[in-house]
Formats: sequence, structure tokens, C-alpha cells
Amino acid sequence: MQAGDAVAAGCLDLPAQGEGVVASVIDPRTLRLADGREVRLTGIELAREQHDAEVAALSSLALGRRVSLHGADDGPDRYGRQWAFVGAEPGAELVQRRLLADGGALVGIDAMPAECRQELLAAEAGARAAAVGIWMARDVIKNAANSGDMVTRIGRFTVIEGRITSVREVGSTVYLNFGGRWTRGFAVTISRRIVGLFEAAGLAPKSLTGQRIRVRGWVEKRAGASMAVRDVGQIERAGGD
Repeated sequence: MQAGDAVAAGCLDLPAQGEGVVASVIDPRTLRLADGREVRLTGIELAREQHDAEVAALSSLALGRRVSLHGADDGPDRYGRQWAFVGAEPGAELVQRRLLADGGALVGIDAMPAECRQELLAAEAGARAAAVGIWMARDVIKNAANSGDMVTRIGRFTVIEGRITSVREVGSTVYLNFGGRWTRGFAVTISRRIVGLFEAAGLAPKSLTGQRIRVRGWVEKRAGASMAVRDVGQIERAGGD
């Protein structure tokens, strides 16, 4: 086994949840198998409004190929889709990893083991460093200090980077503030119930004051734009990247 193969094994080491042949590509994240099942690619999100290139990329990786499905379970969502990490023959290549490495997607915030998330983040980082795909544009990662930019992202999945200016606790919520005026600037919120998870991961909220971080998730509207962080994997230190 080569070193690259070992890195690519993380997500596909999750329990097998079936297999099949891809009959069609419904959209940039959804496959239809020959037996009629619809499979949603877990672990990734899209960065662009127009998806022609993403559909073409997924088709080239999976259309007509036998795929294996991996995840915690095979239960359908409310739309009848099975969410899974997908390995495509030949070679059981992780489809999500390839899409990320080619600059066709962003790492999402779906639940996954830490090793699997690191595999995906490494692929995304490689594409970002090489400036391929979506990373040919310089504005994929949004600036937390630009409040106007944050407002335009409300309701959309976004990767945001900036320096935390202060950390406040209000009731059951911890606020990581990115602006001088916390009532208007962008803020990340963390429930106090899960602060221990961040402390265990070396991301204690108080320790992040003055630190430059990268955070991903769905932008919401509160006093200003905000993002609720429910998983340690949503936050990365961005210094030196």
C-alpha cells in the first residue's frame, strides 16, 4: 500500500452500507443507482451557484461505475436518499476526496470521524494551495471583518476567516466575536454544553482571543450575521496557511 492510499482510507473505513452501479447523476451531490436508490454525497458542500462543471466532474468519476457506500447507517432521509461516502471502482477512489482535491467542493459539516474529516480537509487544502477549480477565485473564503459580505451570505454555506477580537459568555451561549462592535460584527456561537469538546481539542474558546481562525457552516441572521458551531471540526486555526 502506498502512502497516498493510506491517507485515502479514512472515510472508506466506515461501515459498508451497500453497493451498486451508478445509472445517472441527478445533481452535483446526488447519484441514482441502477436499482433506483438515490445516494447523497455526505461530507461536502458546493461553493458556486452554477453547477454545470460540478455535475460533469461527478459524472466523470462515478457514472456507469460500481460504487461502494460507507457511513454510520443506510437509513434514508426525508427525501428517500441514502447519505454516504462513496468509493468508485476501479481502485475504490473516495469520490468526495477527488472532488475536493480538484477544487470542485468544500468540506461540509456533516457528522464524521475526526480521521475522515482530516482526510477531506487535507484534500481541500491541497486544492486551495494549488489554486485549482473554485480556488482560482480569491474570494471563496470570506473575510469575517467585512460585515456587508457576511450579510450577503445569510442562509448559505460559507467558509469564513478572520481574527477573534473577543470572547463573551451570555447565558448558555459563548460568542466568538470578529468585530470591534459585537452587536453588529460577525460572531460564532457555541453552546456552553459542548465547550468541553472544544477544550479537549485544544480550541478552548477563551484561548482563541486574538487568534486567526477559519470556520465553516451556515450563516444565520441574529443581531448581525452569525454562525452556530456545533462540532469541533467546524473550526480550524488559520495562522500560517
